[in-house]
Amino acid sequence: MAYVVTEACIKCKYMDCVEVCPVDCFYEGENMVVINPNECIDCGVCEPECPAEAILPDTEGGLDKWMELNATFSASWPNITIKGETPDDADTHKGEDAKFDKYFSDKAGTGS
Repeated sequence: MAYVVTEACIKCKYMDCVEVCPVDCFYEGENMVVINPNECIDCGVCEPECPAEAILPDTEGGLDKWMELNATFSASWPNITIKGETPDDADTHKGEDAKFDKYFSDKAGTGS
């Protein structure tokens, strides 16, 4: 079992979750973060820290696409352990629908 970062993170990327993770299983993309499902210990401390409510347990239905995306990009994006800069327009995109098709980027983040 693991937690999964979903579409709500795209263009928000608050990264409050990163600071509380005891096993450092977050990886940074250009406009979102993902969780490595093989490293996540299912502790759940990240879920309530996310202002965008983008983190869900993998036991919830309908998350197959997001579980695959998290697994795929955590293998190539840089690991992050410290909260980075939140995008200036994060609050503008919080709660927005259909963000994947509009904004998702497969580019790696800075890893800072």
